[in-house]
Amino acid sequence: MTHYSSLASDGCPEEEDPEYQHHGGFPEYAPASPGAGFRRFVTTMRRLQDLAVSADPGDDVWDEAAERAAALVELLGPYRAEEGKGPAGRTPDLPGMGSLLLPPWTLTRYRPDGVEMTGSFSRFHVGGNHAVHGGVLPLLFDHMFGMVSHAAGRPISRTAFLHVDYRKITPIDAPLVIRGRVTRSEGRKAFVSAELVDARGPGETVLAEGNGLMVRLLPGQP
Repeated sequence: MTHYSSLASDGCPEEEDPEYQHHGGFPEYAPASPGAGFRRFVTTMRRLQDLAVSADPGDDVWDEAAERAAALVELLGPYRAEEGKGPAGRTPDLPGMGSLLLPPWTLTRYRPDGVEMTGSFSRFHVGGNHAVHGGVLPLLFDHMFGMVSHAAGRPISRTAFLHVDYRKITPIDAPLVIRGRVTRSEGRKAFVSAELVDARGPGETVLAEGNGLMVRLLPGQP
């Protein structure tokens, strides 16, 4: 889960929605400030994700890896907390807000008129032939649209519609940029759009374009 309420916003959602403080059925979560160990843990886990889909050792190494993974589960198991308590998804200064669910992209612009992130994909995201899996891009766009909505001062919303046009193959291990914005609003509805571009070379190459509809939650709505 990604908790966008842990991000600051220059907008004033209370002007649009007097029930904003209810956040629909969402509790409000403050940003987390974990120690350096959490950053190291998330970075290492992302590297482990890459190795989990690319390594090809012998059975003895897999046996040892399974034992070490089981030991880590045993270590962390007693500390499992309710949603919104742990730092994952609530740490804005970490790539992907510290959530392993999200690609490790970094916010470079966060304003009411638009949001920008930079980052890259890795072996963990490959669908085939060194290209990013097509299902990964809607996740990135949905993450972007959540931030776009919050940056614009919109009340907490759910994704009602998301469409992605794939223009070119998205490569791994390449510097990429995604930019998004609210294009128009109609009551509870916010129409959003974004584009993913390859930043290499003298110009930018559009890899995918997305558009969607974010709908403000009613009080108490999950």
